[in-house]
Amino acid sequence: MRFAIIALTSLLFSASPALAEPQPESSAEPEVLGFIEWVVMGETGIRLKARLDTGAKTSSLHAVNVESFEKDNEEWVRFQLPLGDHEDQPSEGELEHDEVILEFERPVYRTVLIKRKGAPSQRRHVVKMEFCIAGKMHETQFSLTDRGKFSYPVLLGRRFMRDDNILTDSARSFVAEQECEYSTLEELAESSKAVEP
Repeated sequence: MRFAIIALTSLLFSASPALAEPQPESSAEPEVLGFIEWVVMGETGIRLKARLDTGAKTSSLHAVNVESFEKDNEEWVRFQLPLGDHEDQPSEGELEHDEVILEFERPVYRTVLIKRKGAPSQRRHVVKMEFCIAGKMHETQFSLTDRGKFSYPVLLGRRFMRDDNILTDSARSFVAEQECEYSTLEELAESSKAVEP
């Protein structure tokens, strides 16, 4: 099969209290991270490069084929994350990154209208998603947009940094002392077989 598609349904959407650590109080010393760090999205094991960007309020995540649909009388969104667009997932050499496409389903948290210079405004869906950075679980809002032409598939904005007491050091990258657990490309492809009909 050309593409291994991993269907990550609402079972993965529910937060796991055992995974999340208590968030720091506002009076606590802020955690300093570099302007580029590794993140692992939710319980999936997908490792991606993230840029911490104080110029953006809302975080964003690379997503293609974004489709909204109704589920339980609520608006949901389905989207794909092709690993071939950013070949960051560690591989054991058996698969090509463009052979694996990850599929997500999430409830729509809100919709935003993005004004762009020299281009029409763009409406984007925003979803809440869990992710791990520097060994700790967090949750924030992500706008879904095609970041295939950008160097970083994940952008972490001011809302995340404010809510989770994070400072960014613009002179350094990959300074996190703790890592997050992630899967290899082959492990992601193998787990997709378990969810295929």
